Amino acid sequence: MKRLAFFISGTGGNALNLLRACREGQVPGVPVVGIASTPKAGGIARLETEGLPVVVVSRLDHPTDEAFSEACYQAAERAGADCICLCGWLKKLAVPLRWAGRILNIHPGLLPRFGGPGMYGMHVHRAVLAAGEACSGATVHLVDGEYDHGQVLGHLSVPVLPGDTPEDLQRRVYAAEMALYPSALAAYLAEQD
Repeated sequence: MKRLAFFISGTGGNALNLLRACREGQVPGVPVVGIASTPKAGGIARLETEGLPVVVVSRLDHPTDEAFSEACYQAAERAGADCICLCGWLKKLAVPLRWAGRILNIHPGLLPRFGGPGMYGMHVHRAVLAAGEACSGATVHLVDGEYDHGQVLGHLSVPVLPGDTPEDLQRRVYAAEMALYPSALAAYLAEQD
């Protein structure tokens, strides 16, 4: 089975979801390490409580995106990771050839719309509502070095309801993320064997 690294910048909710999906046999992967972009990430303690070691690689300690990215990849490689899952990761990653096609991301919108620099979290939900969209959702895609750009591996739509606030929409999209990411990762890993 493929060995997985979970990259987090915040609470680690998607990482915990994937960790449990692996342990319950829904995803044919073995989580080996968490990588956090800041020592302030709330997900560090949550993943460590579940027995997953976490390495902090702070962006502030590296002069360029490339140097930071390389430090992250080296931490994942030291743990023996074959595949990286971005789980609320908020830092720019430069993708070297050796990691091309092996990094997945979850985005809280239906790409290619509502993606790109600055489009994360509540910014996406506010933009969807401001545009008057009838639906939103989540997207899992491969990471290719451009923000929210790589090959789409799966979408899951949710309706935008009359009177929705960004917080209302966020709750439904987050539930979609929890369903979509394990299934998309499982399908991706099955194709790698």
